[in-house]
Amino acid sequence: MSMDKVVEEGHVVEKNDGHHIRDWRRSMSDNVALALLAYTALQIFVTVHAMRQGMNSIAPYVLLVLLVAGIIPFCRKYEHRWTALTDEQAVDPALAGAFRRDQIALWLLAISTPLILTGFFMLIFS
Repeated sequence: MSMDKVVEEGHVVEKNDGHHIRDWRRSMSDNVALALLAYTALQIFVTVHAMRQGMNSIAPYVLLVLLVAGIIPFCRKYEHRWTALTDEQAVDPALAGAFRRDQIALWLLAISTPLILTGFFMLIFS
């Protein structure tokens, strides 16, 4: 049987010559999921701690829910751009640069937002 591509479970496509190519759709979905986990963890352990210094109520936790819910549309934007690809586009090595750009932007958003918010809350409540 001669197939150019065989999609395995996960995000790797194997060509019949044994080389592996990324499936950009799956890779971006994985990045979005991990970025959301990192963002949420930073919000819980860094930002909420800064907010609790100025608030003694449940308000920091309500704000945490709002901050996590607020980031989801941005992450979906990155994910949708890649999940809408055709099967041929999903393994096109020419998209590596665009994928890397979106991957960096996603991770900068996920990591910098909680740190910026923490700095903001520390200024307000200090």
